[in-house]
Amino acid sequence: MRCSSFHTKSHAMRVPHLYGQLQAQLSQWINPEDKRHLQVFSENVAAILQAQSACLSHWLPYLSHRDCEARSHMERLNYFVHNPKINTETYYYPLVKQFLKAWQGMEITLALDTSVLWDKYCLIEVCLIWGGRSIPLGQSVLEHGSATVGYEDYHPVLEATSLMLPPGCKMTLLADRGFEHGAFIRWLCEHSWSWAIRAKSDLNVTFSNGRTTAVAQLLPPKGEAYLFRDVTILQDIECHLATANLELAGEPWAVLTDSPLSLQTFELYGQRFGGIEPHFKDYKSAAFDLISSNLRDAQALCCLLMLLAAATLIAISIAVVVTRENRTKMLDWHFQRGLSFLQLGLREIKRLCYQCLPIPTFASLPRKSPLPGCASLKKREQLQTRVEFSKVTVFSS
Repeated sequence: MRCSSFHTKSHAMRVPHLYGQLQAQLSQWINPEDKRHLQVFSENVAAILQAQSACLSHWLPYLSHRDCEARSHMERLNYFVHNPKINTETYYYPLVKQFLKAWQGMEITLALDTSVLWDKYCLIEVCLIWGGRSIPLGQSVLEHGSATVGYEDYHPVLEATSLMLPPGCKMTLLADRGFEHGAFIRWLCEHSWSWAIRAKSDLNVTFSNGRTTAVAQLLPPKGEAYLFRDVTILQDIECHLATANLELAGEPWAVLTDSPLSLQTFELYGQRFGGIEPHFKDYKSAAFDLISSNLRDAQALCCLLMLLAAATLIAISIAVVVTRENRTKMLDWHFQRGLSFLQLGLREIKRLCYQCLPIPTFASLPRKSPLPGCASLKKREQLQTRVEFSKVTVFSS
């Protein structure tokens, strides 16, 4: 009887395959005051990667090595996500710096956007545009039932993001028309970040001759594009304005930028759609099912989203190894890569856990952004379609 009891207990406390390896790698960069917090952090990230769920109760099968009852597990998990010592500065920033360590002096494109959860909370993110998707850098959750936020709400996310980026990089930030704020654009200018921001139709634009006109009056006819160089907005911000009216876009575009103006201004801004919006979908339904989470607390959601961001970064890093070793076709049946790096990494983690194989050493993100994955010929044709205008008019002040 004693032997049987001892064997059962030893089996229950055996360190799970993925958790032990994650902790070994993460401990190289993450150094919390209490080392037990890193153990639990590694456990939870491993559980997310295997359950592919943001719902805490779905992690329980992957925490069974602790030999606790489900209620005890849930109490521990709830304590963890509400613990103010579990913060992005300690646990997530070191990961980002490690995975971007080869990016010093690179040109980096970021996207700023928001997403509403349950009509009660607003997620604010600054993401790195890479591989046709985006990777979360700075995050914050507010108890705010609208996607429209003020500069004071997202300013801390900008500051936090700027601290984790490699030195010497040339930054370009993309944002929707809800971020058409003077204080925001001045912050970008002060930090020498380039930018492309969609303009609202009622924004007033002043030309060098003193004439002021709303953006709505500067939209071209169908099929055409207007490029306005050297204009002033929001009293003292000098920039350029590009407007276009294409039927396939659904509505006219007006993009403000401080970068040299050309038709590529629209292509630059268009990267936002293929980057951050699919990322929000991965969070909510396609990968982690955040909507099924039972958390309804801004601080706890911030911690949960940090865990999701860490899981995302780790899965992408493992997918980089898969593609580098030309093993993509083991997991992706498409003729050319059809899976995103996140989905590819999640599949590889499942395969390694199933076969009890070690996970690879985490790889830094390649300096050159790979092409987006396309799961259908229709999607690939859309990405390769060249947009043509019947007429392009350039206006110089």
